Amino acid sequence: MERKVRADAQRNVDALLAAARDVFATAGVDAPVREIAAQAGVGVGTVYRHFPQRSDLVVAVFRHEVDACAAEAPVLAQQHPPLEALRRWLLRYTGFVAAKRGLSTALHSGDPAFEPLPAYFSGHLVPALEGLLDAAAAAGEVANPLSPEELLTTLSRLSTPDEDYTARVVDLLLAGLRFGARTGPPVPGR
Repeated sequence: MERKVRADAQRNVDALLAAARDVFATAGVDAPVREIAAQAGVGVGTVYRHFPQRSDLVVAVFRHEVDACAAEAPVLAQQHPPLEALRRWLLRYTGFVAAKRGLSTALHSGDPAFEPLPAYFSGHLVPALEGLLDAAAAAGEVANPLSPEELLTTLSRLSTPDEDYTARVVDLLLAGLRFGARTGPPVPGR
């Protein structure tokens, strides 16, 4: 039976995850714990109480970011036409990838704590993208020649912290996805 987390404890965890994400993105996962604690506005003991090992914090940050990115897909699908929802989610995903760069060394370190993360990534982000691609294909806005896995991999390799460059790459990929589609509205953002 799971215990309900106190509101103040949950605020601390949320603050730690946000601080760790930011610190990891700029200084890498080996940044001092005191830097994360200071940015979160908590003591170092609070970090270790919630995340006894550094790998626990890295895993929690990664999962939190994957969950947030995946959760945005249905929200965008409700708020925008299919092609625009797809574009916005791809831009959100590239932002996640750029921020994840600070985690990449740890994720590829061979530490067994990180072994389940690729499956977690695929299990949450592939269905999110698949739904958006299917909706855009059903609307005749994309021909959908790439699988969600291929598109995620392609964007992961092309993403940089330069948001303007990444937006141009996303628009170029969307133009390619539109090739052969039934309808041809302009690519959003162009």
